[in-house]
Amino acid sequence: MSKTYVFLSILTAAAVTYLVRVLPLTIIRKPIRSLFLRSFLTYVPYVTLSVMTFPAILHCTSSVWSALAGLLAAAVLAWLRQGLLKVSLGACAIVFLVELFL
Repeated sequence: MSKTYVFLSILTAAAVTYLVRVLPLTIIRKPIRSLFLRSFLTYVPYVTLSVMTFPAILHCTSSVWSALAGLLAAAVLAWLRQGLLKVSLGACAIVFLVELFL
């Protein structure tokens, strides 16, 4: 891969990132009054993170079943309002045990 190609790739990524952040600031000058649009924009970061994370959860182990068990354990622990450390350690422990016995 040539240095020019790498430089152009980095420059393109920087330009796109810059435009995505600057265009809303320059185009939308008034406060957003639409309740639907405001609530939609509130949840965009959470949905984006979920969409990127969920496939990785299912494919990070050698078995889909152990991944689903870990996901379920993490969801239950999070639902019970446990801390992030307890949720991640619990999910890892369940994945380990399911992988051990499968």
